[in-house]
Amino acid sequence: SFAMNIYLFVYDLMQFCGHSWIFTNMIIRFMTFGKDSLADTFYSIGLVMRLCQLLSVLEILHILIGIDKSRLLPRFLQITERIIVLFVVINSQEEVQGKYVVCVLFFLWNLLDVVRYTYNMLARMGIYYLPLTWLNFSLCIPLYPLSVLAKGFAICVSLPYFESFGTYSIKLPFPFTFSIYFPYVLKMYLLVLFTGMCFIIQNLFYERMAHLGTGNKNKRS
Repeated sequence: SFAMNIYLFVYDLMQFCGHSWIFTNMIIRFMTFGKDSLADTFYSIGLVMRLCQLLSVLEILHILIGIDKSRLLPRFLQITERIIVLFVVINSQEEVQGKYVVCVLFFLWNLLDVVRYTYNMLARMGIYYLPLTWLNFSLCIPLYPLSVLAKGFAICVSLPYFESFGTYSIKLPFPFTFSIYFPYVLKMYLLVLFTGMCFIIQNLFYERMAHLGTGNKNKRS
């Protein structure tokens, strides 16, 4: 409906503004301060990044109620990967926040999202630029695996801190014998992360074929 289309356009616009601000801020800071800007990436843009990622949870709801025709499982996996790495791994360990991998991860996420939300906004208005369409469905294929590698590296870097501080590890007192050692949970999640990557890459190729397989599916405007 027209109302839902307007709502989705406003949602995409908000995300575009947030990710564009982050992406531009990162580039300007790097050009101004050079390598020194990488260490405090999280402190300068972390709040906006967290807001954008929390807002992205609405995309799962959009698919569930049928106003977005994307496939649920691939989008759910992509969103939960970011939420877990950003909020559970990076946000909870101050020592990890200053690592260069955080800057790399944020750069990849925002580069992909600036392109994706630009494409989505124009698509809501029935505007399809072939170069932008090609970029939207092609850029993610090499960059998504790189982002997964960066997520995996961030988790590996965080493991010594989770082991030292015992963050999220739970040990119930007597008479219970139940305990959760969180570094083990993260190591198991690494397997889930890379297994899910194979499934999502397959879906990205499927989407690319669906949108770029035949030229008449896209309009030049």
